[in-house]
Parts: sequence; structure tokens; C-alpha cells
Amino acid sequence: MLARLDQPIAAIATAPGRGAVGIVRVSAKDARALIAAVCGRELKPREATYLPFRAADGSAIDQGLAIHFPAPHSYTGEDVLELQAHGGPVVLQLLLARCLEAGASIHLRVAEPGEFTQRAFLNGKLDLAQAEAIADLIDASTEAAARSATRSLAGEFSREIHALRDALIHLRMLVEATLDFPEEEIDFLQKADAQGQLDRLQQNLARVMQRAHQGALLREGLHVVIAGQPNAGKSSLLNALAGAELAIVTPIAGTTRDIVRQTIQIEGVPLHVVDTAGLREGAEEVEQIGIERAWGQIEKADAVLFLHDLTRSDAAEYRAADAAIAARLPQDVPVVDVWNKADAVDAGVRAAHRQPTNGDATPVGWGDARNPSAARSALTLSAKTGAGLEALRRTLLDIAGWQAAPEGVFIARERHLQALKRVDAHLMEAAALLVRQAQALDLLAEELRLAQNGLSEITGEFSADDLLGVIFSRFCIGK
Repeated sequence: MLARLDQPIAAIATAPGRGAVGIVRVSAKDARALIAAVCGRELKPREATYLPFRAADGSAIDQGLAIHFPAPHSYTGEDVLELQAHGGPVVLQLLLARCLEAGASIHLRVAEPGEFTQRAFLNGKLDLAQAEAIADLIDASTEAAARSATRSLAGEFSREIHALRDALIHLRMLVEATLDFPEEEIDFLQKADAQGQLDRLQQNLARVMQRAHQGALLREGLHVVIAGQPNAGKSSLLNALAGAELAIVTPIAGTTRDIVRQTIQIEGVPLHVVDTAGLREGAEEVEQIGIERAWGQIEKADAVLFLHDLTRSDAAEYRAADAAIAARLPQDVPVVDVWNKADAVDAGVRAAHRQPTNGDATPVGWGDARNPSAARSALTLSAKTGAGLEALRRTLLDIAGWQAAPEGVFIARERHLQALKRVDAHLMEAAALLVRQAQALDLLAEELRLAQNGLSEITGEFSADDLLGVIFSRFCIGK
């Protein structure tokens, strides 16, 4: 993609399908000849003009608004032409074909996904974090995610990264000065409070990492799988969380045989909840396929709601089956023991299962075979009446690491989190080396350089071309 950036590009910028208005967008070093051919006249900069869009023979393809954004004051930094026509697919295809025909002499071609935004990045109109925020704003699944993406697009995340980078550059300057003038009696690092500067840098980084983690949750959400034996109430719980009858609920064991998904939100955090087939031995062939798919979802989960049936909790066979399931659950996935059907048992049984045990302080359904030392949540609820659902929602937010955050949360991606973790690791190593000072100044300088590179990766000041190709290829065409 990078090798073709000198070529003019055009694309339909609105979503496929019928609509009231559709937009064809063109970006070129010089679009004046194209404008004259398609619009039949010059256009005043940044002023919408109503006119007919002309075919090669002079006939009108459609009538609409044309806007010319001369370089460099445009989205891409090049000349940009936007043609707003009626939103029929055929009309827009005819208009795009006409632009390609009129721009043949300048080698106008159809844009690749994300190429308009990539040119905006490469021409210095926005940095890489802001460019990614555009796609995140388009893809936002909750209001909170959309607001956070808007803040990132406005540059809040980038300003935080630049502030960290500037502080890091100043610290690097002190270390390099000490390396360049080792004969000086003055200890540059002590006099400039290098240790204090590094401490403050680490504290500020921790705050940015926390806000970035919150933003990543708003973007990615949490993948939650409801698992358990047949008739534990998994489908009922999905329906209760979603507030709609999404899954079929019957007293017949094995009703759910395939994966049922629904995305809900709690305090703006998207939760991708998956209902699965009841886990049991000896199922017939079709149900067994559903059970295998259920285990596949459990392996990929961010959290598992392990559902138990309070009305059967005293049966030895049921308890043994729960223990067998627990022994197979992934050890690195948080598990919440959810004791369902509280409305069908007395208060004594409900109280006994708030901290459920099998008599030797081992939680029922957890089992020594899995990880007896791991921390685990347990709560009692009724999917039928809704009692206990709010506690479950709070537990899921706790697992996600969500905190009631101020309006300053910005959107972030896993790429950003990994970069910040690398920066943190380099700063921790730098802190250890700073204690040794003269014996390790060259290593200290290298750790600070690597930390700065990590920050620059986020904003795109230090990025490989293949990374840029991956990021922008995931945008929609025309953006």
C-alpha cells in the first residue's frame, strides 16, 4: 500500500445499501481537472455547491452537492472532493465510475480500506492513535465507547503519551550528559533529582495505563461464557441479563444444543455473553457437538459463570458431575460459581451456598483437581425473579477491572496496552540501574531509549510499515 501513495484515490464513502444520501470521495495532489470534468465548473473552497454531476457526454448522472477541500486544509492533506448524491447503489457506482474515467489521465484508482485515513496520518493531519480512534468511533457498541473514542480522536490520549515522552526525553538528556562528561565533579543525576523524575514518570505512566485499560474494556468488552450441567438455568440467566427472551427455556434437559450470543452493557462496558449446551456425559450425537462447541467457547472466555442448580445441590451424583466439570475448566480463566433457582429453595439452603462448601471448605463445583488455592467468587441468585442479578453484574465488572471512572477515559487498544507494559518494564529496569549509576549508565541510557520507542509506537512516530498496513486494512473502504 505504501508504494502507491502518490496515486489519486476515489471511493464510495457511505455504507453499502440504499439511503437518502451517498457520498463519493476523491483525494489527489491536484483535483482541479477532475472537478472541472465532473462538476462542469470550478468550486469555491469549502463551500457546498448544488449542481448536476456530468457524464462524459455532458448528460447529468445525478444532482447534488459538491465540496472542494484544497490541500493542505483537508482530511487527507491533499485536494479532497466530496460529491453528495442520492444514496442509491447504482447512482453511486455510476458516479464513482465517472470519477475514475475523468481521472484516468492522473491514474485515479479505487481506494483500499483505510487509505484516506492512512494518508491523513502520513501527511501529519493526525497521529496513529487518533487514526485508530476514528475506526473505534465507527465501531463503538456503547455510548461510553463512542465518547471515549471521541476523546482519543480529539488528541487526549496522544497528549498523555507526549507528556510521558517529553519527561522521558528530559531524563535521557541528564543521563547522556553524565555519560558525555564523566570527568565532571558535579553529579548531574543527583543534582537534577533524576530518581525523583523517574519516580514521577512511573507514577504518571501507571495512571495512563489504568485509563488505557478502562478504554480497552470499553472497546473490546468482556467475553463471558455461561456453563454448567443441563437444566441449571443457563438460558434463563442469559435471558435475564439481556432482558429479552433470546434462548429457548424448557424443563427438558439438553434444550440448548448450539451457541447463543448476546451483547449487553453494564456501565457502558460491553459484555459478550454466550449461552452454551449443558455439559454432561453420555449425550447423543447432536447434543455432543453442542457440548464440544461449549468447551471451545470456555477455552476462549475472559470469565466463566459456572451455574449450579440449588434444587439438586444435595444429590451426590449432581455434585460429582459438577466437580468433573470444574476439574476441566481452564486454570487461568476467572470463574464465578452462580447458585441458581434461589426462588425454589428455602432461606437456609440459600445461605449455605453463599459460600458453598463440600464439608471440607472446598467450594462445590471447584474441586481439588483444578486449583484449590485459586480465589473464586460465589453468589446466589434467581434467574426467574431477577434476585441477585445486580450482584452478578457488579462481580463481572470487578473481574473486568472496571472502576467508576471520570469522563476522562479515552479509547485504547490491546496494541496500546502492550506498548505501555513494555514501557513500564523498561522503566522498572531503569530504576534498578539508576541505583548503580556510574557502573551502569550506558545500560540505563539504553533502557530509557527503549522506553521512549515504546511510547512512540503508540502515536506512530516509531512504527514499522507492516504494522501500519495491518492497522489501516481493518478500516472500511472510503475511510
